[in-house]
Amino acid sequence: MVDMKIRTKKFAVDCWNLCSQLPKSREYNNLVFQLLKSSSSVAANWRASQRPKSEADFINKLKIVEEEADETCFWLELIIEIRNEDTTEVKRLWKECDELLRITVASIKTTKNKQIK
Repeated sequence: MVDMKIRTKKFAVDCWNLCSQLPKSREYNNLVFQLLKSSSSVAANWRASQRPKSEADFINKLKIVEEEADETCFWLELIIEIRNEDTTEVKRLWKECDELLRITVASIKTTKNKQIK
């Protein structure tokens, strides 16, 4: 299994590479800014979650990852709907983002279940 710290950073870099290829226009500039912000936040907050002060801190940091990953999926969905060209790479990134989101939610649930016991 790939280390999530590495995987989330690669995802942020891949989103950056996608953004560097999008048209430079007023319409795309906001979308690019938002996608760069949310995708890099997924990686940064996952990394931060690995040095928690407590289990509650760990969950809180993962909740931020969850929110940012969901937002990133939204921006990728917008690109898929807006662009008429080949969206193969965008769809690959959306799938990766969805997997990261699912892993994050599962980690939150697992940690919460441990707290109950």
